[in-house]
Amino acid sequence: MIVNEKEPTCRATMGGKPVLWRENTRTVLTDPSLEFGAKLLCDNLVFNMGDACAFSCEFCYVKAVIWRVDKRILEEHNQTQQNTLAFHNVVIRRLNALRVLESQLQRKNGIRKYSDPDDKRVIFSSTLVDVAANMELLRETADACNLILEKTAWQIRLLSKSNLLAKLVEMVPEKFHQRLIFGFSTGTLDNRVSRAIESGAPFVDHRIKALHWLQDRGFRTFGMICPSLPQVDYEKFSSDICREIRVDRCEHVWAEPLNVRGQAMQRTLDGLRKNNLHDEADMLMAVHGPGAKQAWEDYARQTFLAHTKHIPPGKLRFLQYLKKDSIDWWKPMREKG
Repeated sequence: MIVNEKEPTCRATMGGKPVLWRENTRTVLTDPSLEFGAKLLCDNLVFNMGDACAFSCEFCYVKAVIWRVDKRILEEHNQTQQNTLAFHNVVIRRLNALRVLESQLQRKNGIRKYSDPDDKRVIFSSTLVDVAANMELLRETADACNLILEKTAWQIRLLSKSNLLAKLVEMVPEKFHQRLIFGFSTGTLDNRVSRAIESGAPFVDHRIKALHWLQDRGFRTFGMICPSLPQVDYEKFSSDICREIRVDRCEHVWAEPLNVRGQAMQRTLDGLRKNNLHDEADMLMAVHGPGAKQAWEDYARQTFLAHTKHIPPGKLRFLQYLKKDSIDWWKPMREKG
């Protein structure tokens, strides 16, 4: 049943952060989403149930993407509550998101907008918030998935930093299970690093355990080695993490170095140093800033080349924003991933 999401039972805080609502929700489904289609995460389809996450990953770049839309919401909250909260200090959900999604999937007369039974495109969630940060948000994600599964023939790719994602299979009819593709962000295997730069998220070994649980039961999975920091031994890093995510059981594996937008770099460095991970912070600092352009490029190249030794070319999907002076090196690498 489609309901108004802002029910009395909805939590007022999540992860210690106040929950705000965007009331002028006009879209949940984005069609087309060319950016994420280019990353091969989907077939130009994404859906987002919220704007600001219940987790607070230091490397998050979402503010740079959505700030124009949500600036007023946060400013009004701070003025009313006499606070000075930043974007990463709040959760922003979309009012009536399920109703909006339903309206995007079918016309007022109930006829489906995407009725072709051969339309097996992949839709991805989420590009903005974690889909399973807590049980309330997981239930919302499950409701959205059920709408999509019932009203289209699409497949759904879901990415999370939470082991709770595995519980979604209990909320979706079994007949739809093979249209779901599950992935967990695993840019590190070190719980100390995870705790330092993925604030509020479950430890990475909990995610690995949930991934294995899904794989052992025949569910479709993909790998997401993102973002990964500079390494002392890239070969060992890739070997270890590919073994843990069981590359042979993943349909595809995405990998990416740190995506530097907004305050992502400084917050990541601060998170590492605050947790006494000074060696990790120093290595990251060494590839960033004035005079470190080539060092950053080498960090990306070494990460990619290490993964090519452990992930088949047909599975590896490496995310790299190319520059004019580096494109000639990367172009021939397409045959490796």
